[in-house]
Amino acid sequence: MAEPEVEVRRSKRRRRTVSAYRDGNKVVVLLPARMSQTEEKRWVADMLSRLQRSETRRRSPARESDAALSRRCRELSAKYFDGRTEPSSVRWVPPMRTRWASCTPSEGTIRVSERLRDVPGWVLDYVLVHELAHLLVPGHGKDFWTWVKRYPKTERAIGYLEGLSAAAQLGIEADDDLDEAEGD
Repeated sequence: MAEPEVEVRRSKRRRRTVSAYRDGNKVVVLLPARMSQTEEKRWVADMLSRLQRSETRRRSPARESDAALSRRCRELSAKYFDGRTEPSSVRWVPPMRTRWASCTPSEGTIRVSERLRDVPGWVLDYVLVHELAHLLVPGHGKDFWTWVKRYPKTERAIGYLEGLSAAAQLGIEADDDLDEAEGD
């Protein structure tokens, strides 16, 4: 993997902290102005390493293949559904126009939009939990949401997906039934 372009920004107001973030294809490293060139080199290398580890941790290994996606479903089923959900197939599909994923309970199949390949792992996990819940409860009623809410980042993931849809102007709606289920 090629080294990314690095932009170092020094600040007289910054005293001790060093931070880094991605800005498109480059990495911006923020340093105190007083830091020497030797310290700068060490910190840039350290921050690139930290950023790489952080990005790797966030990505789900399930994004690599249909088999990896299926393995992740088995893990999530064991954790949140006591192993009661067993899809017959789970696969990545070309981007869907109106959904992040879909499930056909009668066939036990789950299809996940390739739009989700690069989302954080916890967001993909939510989508998989959502679809696994459909294997037990076809609709979006109270029983369905009881299962889905066993996943602790449900509301956070829904917010992430709403933001992603809005930013990309996809028009994919979040699950409005969540509020309805909470009111019951």
